[in-house]
Amino acid sequence: MSSDGIRSGCPAAGSGASGAAAGREQLEYVIQQADRPGVTVRVIPFTCEDFIEATQPVLYAEGVVPQLDWVQADSAFGTHFLGSEAELKKYRMLLNAARSVALAPDESRQLIHHIAREL
Repeated sequence: MSSDGIRSGCPAAGSGASGAAAGREQLEYVIQQADRPGVTVRVIPFTCEDFIEATQPVLYAEGVVPQLDWVQADSAFGTHFLGSEAELKKYRMLLNAARSVALAPDESRQLIHHIAREL
């Protein structure tokens, strides 16, 4: 099984953390996670005008049998698990749109390092 996710904003957004040190720490954590097997981090820069960002974190889990795919969408009202074909189709389109404008993994890592240095 593999999964893709969209996290809107920077890591510190919505986490309650504040300050440059906390922002750097969270960005370093993202880089560490990107080094894990099976994890790829791709960034959509804030300057990208071709993508309407997701308003909530989304995880799309997919496997060999498409009928068993599911989506986890987190919102202010809780976590929702979605699995109908119509819902999956909507989130596949969202993820495909994100993939089409996201930076490559190496470029994403460079951008994250640059932002961390600027904090």
